[in-house]
Amino acid sequence: MLDNLRDQASFQEDEGPKDPNAPKPPKPRKPRGSFDQIIGMTAPQRFTLAVMLLIIVSLLGMILLFVSGKMVLPLIF
Repeated sequence: MLDNLRDQASFQEDEGPKDPNAPKPPKPRKPRGSFDQIIGMTAPQRFTLAVMLLIIVSLLGMILLFVSGKMVLPLIF
């Protein structure tokens, strides 16, 4: 059963000489662009951008809380 496995799995077929007038096979459809292709960034770059965005949003939220008086800095002397 497994004796001729290599022969059975060969993917190359002898086609002989090709006809120059034969129609060309259609090109395969291009796969849809993934998220990486859309924004053009690698995974570490996206992670760095997400961390920077988290820090900026956190700082802006804290500043807003200080300005609105909802949070005050403790005075320790």
